[in-house]
Amino acid sequence: MNFQVTVLKILVSYPDGFAVMEDLKRDMAILATSGRDWADRTKRLAARVPDLDIFSHKLVERMSGGWQITAKGRAVLEFMEARPAAPQPIQAPLVERATAATIAATQVPPLRQPVDRAKRRRECRERRREARERARANAS
Repeated sequence: MNFQVTVLKILVSYPDGFAVMEDLKRDMAILATSGRDWADRTKRLAARVPDLDIFSHKLVERMSGGWQITAKGRAVLEFMEARPAAPQPIQAPLVERATAATIAATQVPPLRQPVDRAKRRRECRERRREARERARANAS
């Protein structure tokens, strides 16, 4: 299952959702060796759709020299990444209904805003500095 979630995540990161096999293999190798965080994350995502099969559910299409994620695949991935109200695994028929509703609502998922890592680091440093100052003031 982790393999299938990883394939969806990789394909969605490419323009038009298409990647040649060489790129897929390279990205899979990078993610597979990136540590426990990725494995835990894919397990959590896969738990949302226990009967996930990217080919039989037509989430990914095999094309000449590579694979491409479908609109249905994007919808299922979006569903898996959404914060659950109550942690409950869903069954395959529910995948069909969820993807149909999501695809009907939006054909193209919104693009994520780029992460400003420098800004995030500055804010984190600032919070740590303020916490140190408060601790010093309280100790006095």
